[in-house]
Amino acid sequence: MSAQILIVDDDPDILSGLKRRLEWLGYETIVAKDGAEALAAIQQESPTLVLLDLELPIMSGIDVLKRVNGMGKADQQASPAPLDGSHEASIPIIILTAFGTINRAVEAMKLGACDFLTKPFDPDHLAILIQNVLERQSLKREVKHLRSEVDARYAFIVAESSTMKAIVTNLKRGAVSDAIILLQGETGTGKELLARSIHRWSARRNKPFMVVNCAALPENLLENELFGHERGAFTGATQMQEGKIEAAEGGTVFLDEIGDLPLALQSRFLRLLQDREFHRVGGTRQIRVDIRFIAATNKDLSQAINQSLFRADLYYRLNVFPVTIPPLRERREDIPRLAAHILERAIVQCGTEKKQLSPGAVEALRHYHWPGNIRELENVLARAVILSDHQDIQSQHLGLPVAVVSQGGKQASDEAVLPYYDSMESHSRWLITEALQRTGWNQTKAERVNDFETLAVGI
Repeated sequence: MSAQILIVDDDPDILSGLKRRLEWLGYETIVAKDGAEALAAIQQESPTLVLLDLELPIMSGIDVLKRVNGMGKADQQASPAPLDGSHEASIPIIILTAFGTINRAVEAMKLGACDFLTKPFDPDHLAILIQNVLERQSLKREVKHLRSEVDARYAFIVAESSTMKAIVTNLKRGAVSDAIILLQGETGTGKELLARSIHRWSARRNKPFMVVNCAALPENLLENELFGHERGAFTGATQMQEGKIEAAEGGTVFLDEIGDLPLALQSRFLRLLQDREFHRVGGTRQIRVDIRFIAATNKDLSQAINQSLFRADLYYRLNVFPVTIPPLRERREDIPRLAAHILERAIVQCGTEKKQLSPGAVEALRHYHWPGNIRELENVLARAVILSDHQDIQSQHLGLPVAVVSQGGKQASDEAVLPYYDSMESHSRWLITEALQRTGWNQTKAERVNDFETLAVGI
């Protein structure tokens, strides 16, 4: 569908000329000869873009712009109510102005207009300007959509257990300050989800949230990822590039797996935390930043200090607001609701019909020890959605150990809860045995089956 453009001008020649030109360019048009007609057309038609003359009868272009932005008075019932409470216009508006009234056009830009055009204007200039404005609006909508998808992905925190309720309460308190928050816990416990939530709860919510995985890159690439580089800093550095710390100005930087930060970078990062200043790779100019740091680790940093793998002074700088996230096996009250939410999302991603967990499947989930925590639960449920042909997902579709599935509604014994690595080893042995049994003890076929099972369960 082509863009619909509202043209507002009291000069009939300009109005008809613009209408013919825009329709020749392939746009749909609406016309209005005064401010009151313009407001009525905006409310009734919701045009894609408005070309608005400043000098209009009944209501000036500035007054129209104020009303569109919700900045004017909505004191008369006969007049249209403000269309948007934000400072930026809800509909992009290009101001049409005579050469002598450019100062008023600048005033209109301050009130939310996206650009202005002086009369008489070149038709090609007008076409390019409209195209650029529409492209910017398209990009804004795309960014808004992507942000909403990310927010939806990370917006759901299950806190049925008293432990998680207390953690969420404390994190909300910590979010209002700029104190460094250190999230500790096993892999897959939801540390990034909580970090994003802290950012949303803070005053920095409308600024960038940058994620840096300290374990994912070699030292030199990680340094460049964090601090950026100057032109000529190394072979191939043909232009300056800012790092994620600089790009996050005013927002939050989440340092995932901070325990894996190389020692050589730890001293430089300590200086950044202390002074809020850094220089790019290959540069000498100090750059000051206003950002908030959240760090996460699945390692025991105290033990890493004893092994000379982590600086004690950096640990004390990070350990301002430490929070330990319990593993899923220690918050079993959260599992039913968490599983229901994850299942709903998995169904949407797979594009299958609506399914639900049977009571036996829910009990099996509750009794399993979850060495991979929430991440493993996500993979198990995604696999179950694929393998189940019925509306009710049964316990056998989960691919959990037979001992867990057969317990039904019985409470798991304390002995069933094994240490993390023992749990991983036990589950791996079960996967191998199960694959051999299903393939008549054919090792070649079992290997292929086991590769699929391991990928699906996330081990």
